[in-house]
Amino acid sequence: MKYSAIIFSSCLLLFPSLLFAQSSDEELLDWNPSRKLTWGDYKAKPNPDSDAAASTTTYLGIDYNITSTRFSYNIESRFSKTRSWGLHKTDYILSHEQGHFDIAELFARKLHKEMSAYKFNKKTYQKDLRKIYEDVTNEKEEMQNNYDRDTNHSINRKEQAEWLKKISALLEEYKDYSDY
Repeated sequence: MKYSAIIFSSCLLLFPSLLFAQSSDEELLDWNPSRKLTWGDYKAKPNPDSDAAASTTTYLGIDYNITSTRFSYNIESRFSKTRSWGLHKTDYILSHEQGHFDIAELFARKLHKEMSAYKFNKKTYQKDLRKIYEDVTNEKEEMQNNYDRDTNHSINRKEQAEWLKKISALLEEYKDYSDY
């Protein structure tokens, strides 16, 4: 049987045969080390009720397939062009937003690490896989929130620079799990 999970904001959805719950006109970018975000990728209209300079929406999805003899999965780390927006479009703010996308990629790698270590149990796999996914995505959301809090949404330039170094070092630390 084939199942999928996605994280969008803070909610987890598990459902058969669907990788991402997205509108048909939603444009998605896969994370790629050689392709950084540009302001041209931000297609949504800024939220007039927000104090934010920009908003980046990412997805961390997993699609897994279970047969009587085999367990396999596919992970995706994606950026939504049609749900992301920029109001103050500077290179500095864009680098902060890239940090959010890079954090999503970091947790795609962490998810791959956890999934590759999982020993399939036919009786408990649904509960086991849900727990792995929830644990990783909860940690991801916590890191995203800490990133914004510590940098004051990029206003604290010293913390922003430190966080970008930290994210880069963690991506390097988990590079062996980038082949998901």
